[in-house]
Amino acid sequence: MDEYLPLRDVVFNTLRRAILKGELKPGERLMEIALAEKLGVSRTPIREAIRKLELEGLVIMIPRRGAQVANITEKDLNDVLEVRCCLEEMAIEKACARMTEQELEELADAECEFQGLLEEGDLTKLAEADVEFHEIIYRAAENKRLLQVLNNLREQIYRYRIEYLKDEKTRNRLVMEHREMYEAIRDRDIEKAKKIASSHIENQRKGIIESIHLDSHK
Repeated sequence: MDEYLPLRDVVFNTLRRAILKGELKPGERLMEIALAEKLGVSRTPIREAIRKLELEGLVIMIPRRGAQVANITEKDLNDVLEVRCCLEEMAIEKACARMTEQELEELADAECEFQGLLEEGDLTKLAEADVEFHEIIYRAAENKRLLQVLNNLREQIYRYRIEYLKDEKTRNRLVMEHREMYEAIRDRDIEKAKKIASSHIENQRKGIIESIHLDSHK
């Protein structure tokens, strides 16, 4: 789809994806000339993209140093996941009531896909499979605004999830949580599904905070 967008939007989307996927690391300086050369564009769309990324909180401006990729603080993370936990429970509740048999099959397939990717060891693919699992639940809730907000919240911490997935115990626990979540939704057990979703996010919060602490001591 990028080929139909104005150049400034293509540059913005490219840099945004690079930050969210961890290709541009927290604390890394964004050098306009180097980025312009790498993307084969002038400095103007780079500058515009950096400005927009600053508004999204993905980039910060440091006096006499310029732009750099923003770090996420423990407070930022807690704020994001606190809101996500409430909205995820709402999505689960609605999905339990509205999910079709076809969507249940898709959810079962997504759960198997995630489990199958464990052996490959490709953390980016694993993170994307986790996203797809939750996306099916969000879509089944049939609330576009809820889907939009949840996706935005998830994107804000996407770049930290690769670190979080490096831990083998974490990956195995996610497989178990996905299975339990699928079974609860299949059985239309709203309270059980909400409890699993809440625990799932709390475990993610602890894991990401641990990885942030580890990074800060490197």
